[in-house]
Amino acid sequence: MVKNSKRKSSDDSGAIVSDNDSHIGSSNTKNTAPALRSVNEEVETADNLQCEDPFEDVYEEDDASYEDVYESSGDEDDEYMEAMTEGDTSAAAAAAATTTTTKEEPKLPPPINTNDGELQPAQIKTWNPFMGNTTGEQLEMDETAYKMHHALTPEWPSLTLDIVPDAHLGENRTRFPHTVTMVVGTQADKRGKNKLSVLRMSDLCRIPGSGREKTEKELDDEMLGDAWKHENDDDSDSSSSDEEGEEEELDPVLENYSFPHSGGGINRIRVCPHNPSVVGVWGENGEVSLYDIGGAIDMLDRSSLSSNARKNDGNLAMNKEVRKMRKDPFFVYSGHSTEGYAIDWSRVTPGRLATADCDGNIHIWNATHPVTPNDIVAKYGNKSQSSPWSNSSFQVEPMYAAHGDNLDNPSVEDLQWSPTEATVLASAECGGYVRIYDIRCPGKAMISNKIHSGGADVNVISWNKLVGNLLATGGDDGSFSVFDLRNFQTSDASIPPKPLARFHSHRTPITSLEWHPTDESMIAVSDDNGTYVYDLSIEEDDPENNMNEEEAAVEGVIPPQLLFVHSGSDMTKEVHWHPQIPSCIATTSLSGYSVFIPSNL
Repeated sequence: MVKNSKRKSSDDSGAIVSDNDSHIGSSNTKNTAPALRSVNEEVETADNLQCEDPFEDVYEEDDASYEDVYESSGDEDDEYMEAMTEGDTSAAAAAAATTTTTKEEPKLPPPINTNDGELQPAQIKTWNPFMGNTTGEQLEMDETAYKMHHALTPEWPSLTLDIVPDAHLGENRTRFPHTVTMVVGTQADKRGKNKLSVLRMSDLCRIPGSGREKTEKELDDEMLGDAWKHENDDDSDSSSSDEEGEEEELDPVLENYSFPHSGGGINRIRVCPHNPSVVGVWGENGEVSLYDIGGAIDMLDRSSLSSNARKNDGNLAMNKEVRKMRKDPFFVYSGHSTEGYAIDWSRVTPGRLATADCDGNIHIWNATHPVTPNDIVAKYGNKSQSSPWSNSSFQVEPMYAAHGDNLDNPSVEDLQWSPTEATVLASAECGGYVRIYDIRCPGKAMISNKIHSGGADVNVISWNKLVGNLLATGGDDGSFSVFDLRNFQTSDASIPPKPLARFHSHRTPITSLEWHPTDESMIAVSDDNGTYVYDLSIEEDDPENNMNEEEAAVEGVIPPQLLFVHSGSDMTKEVHWHPQIPSCIATTSLSGYSVFIPSNL
């Protein structure tokens, strides 16, 4: 420890001055070091007054001890002690200074850890929906992304579903709770266990707190603070409680009625748009069956616990007569050479149906008697009587066979009737082909184009019902495209037509796609990893940042047109918009069914 002292004195040596034994400036004065003075010399008397030191001694901690400073060499210590013995303070100070300069610089202390012992934060990674769940972690649903979300896990998975429009609840239904009716087909482990089921899901409430408009009092309190006193505070509270009562959360109700399907697993289901009681079913045994589900719909209408049905049309639902139930299909067609997936009803001609199989054969169906409910009642009277449908209700004609360059794999994967032309339909085929047919010219396609130069299969197609010249396609390579049929025919058959838009972000095959029923630019797309909603009218704000064709062709790139992603389902197979509930989407997958409304639509 080094002692530093500050003393106020006229003597530079720091000696104490006394009138009796020394005089300032006298050559005979003997300077004695303070440490060597005797005790008697230090005693203060009247004749020997000592100067009072107004400064306190200040001690500073040094990194090295006294021994550390002087143990390197004994010479410096001897010089210092000798000088102090002789009273030569100047020499002692010089010896001490020399020793100090030879001392090593003290080591700096380690830097202070500003994290207080915490681990460094992990690198943040952005989740890409197109990449799937590569980490194996379980995804958690963000409830703020949905206005409504309900999921159902059935006994057996389903490859297909379709929405059954409701005849009593009206169009453009926005008020909660909702009621959704749909038909599904099973894929059971044994052929005899498969069935066609009609599901009625009622009391489907919104997610609590999502989308409720704030009251006038809540807006005032938010703007002016708690000190603000609303004039009608009590009335506002009561009205708010009434609104909360109207939005009371209810337990969803599920009702179902099943029809046995002896043809094995069900590949595809389609509901007749002109008469929702008629359902077409493609079976894995190669047969196409038509079911009359009108009796099941009547039974569900009577027993439904939906609050909307009770409030809007309860008397009619309770008093209506139930049509005769028929569990077996009223028409079974075995004219196809093998099983298939393509089936679609015409929206222009009532009762017109098209089916296609995996051998490339397309057959056209036409009803032999009235199809719409009003026409049936007009001809057959009371609809509570026996069903007019029978095995002679339709006439089926093979119209097209496999042809073209894909004879080695001619499977027709999907069919779509034109929304405006009664005789025109489009087909999605293996090998990357899309063909346009006119049934007035049997045996050949009017337009045939290979839209995928690499030969990837075209799995699904969807014809825009609001803009009749737009056709969307989804491929086995994970791409989906939108074509303008006015420019679909090319002069050189070897050059594929240029789409209006093409997206390559999906890394798994496109399994389903469908245009929005009331928004001409919105489309729902599904692949194995999830369901996606695109708005094709969206463009980049900065034109310089628009993706070029090369960037758009990179897998996993998130396009600006992507509005919503629904994940968490295992192998999504089909997606449909509800035609009467705006922006309501229903999906089926190996893990079950989902019905939801995105919060941003």
